Amino acid sequence: MKEKENTWEIKDRNYYLTNGLSPLTYTLTSKHTRRFPLLYFDTTTNTQRELRYASNQNSPFVDEQKGAVTLEHVIFQDGLLSVSKEKQSLQKLLSLYHPLRGKKYREIDEVSAAGDELETLEAEYQAISLARDIELEHGEAILRVEIGSSVSKMSSKEIKRDLLLFARKNPYLFLELANDENVELRNFAIKASEAGVIKLSNDQRTFAWASNGKKLMTVPFDENPYSAFAVYLKTDEGVEVYKSIQKKLN
Repeated sequence: MKEKENTWEIKDRNYYLTNGLSPLTYTLTSKHTRRFPLLYFDTTTNTQRELRYASNQNSPFVDEQKGAVTLEHVIFQDGLLSVSKEKQSLQKLLSLYHPLRGKKYREIDEVSAAGDELETLEAEYQAISLARDIELEHGEAILRVEIGSSVSKMSSKEIKRDLLLFARKNPYLFLELANDENVELRNFAIKASEAGVIKLSNDQRTFAWASNGKKLMTVPFDENPYSAFAVYLKTDEGVEVYKSIQKKLN
């Protein structure tokens, strides 16, 4: 136990409820009762020690508290709780000893949070830079995944604008799509379908030539049909189909 306190840093601390909880108020157990046990197993003495938050005491352990105690509730507001550095007893109860730490709530790690924020900012910068310089056809392919077939009716300026907005809003997905070699082929297949060169059956299981109904491929079960067709276009047979579609589209 003392090892934990030896590395303890005096600072303001913030906590948040886990599992997506954010009620208007949430009262955390702050004293031991038979119904709601609040105990910490001390490995130095191999004993269970009773915990209790008292605002006029320096320790959260009952056996270290002296004299009259002032008990207070520990209340999260909108899923958050801020504890100033002056409230060391409460901070240690929450950060070191409370049995619900990691189950009902967690401490916000500022270093980790800053690292995550920096990583997100770097991804956003990279995504926006790529969106600004990307070729129009590739950008259209990426945007089609986000907004669907309506991209076909957009001007080049509208495509550029929405690409930049997409890159800023969801940089990780944008970068993933930009580096996905099948995205352009998927877009190519959709354009061929919209142009009436190929057609997809009503059950979305079969692609065929629109002109004569000759079957091109069967979509594997539980796969996106256009993603499957993009993979097909990279096969020996699919390469020839790609060349034929390209001629018809041009």
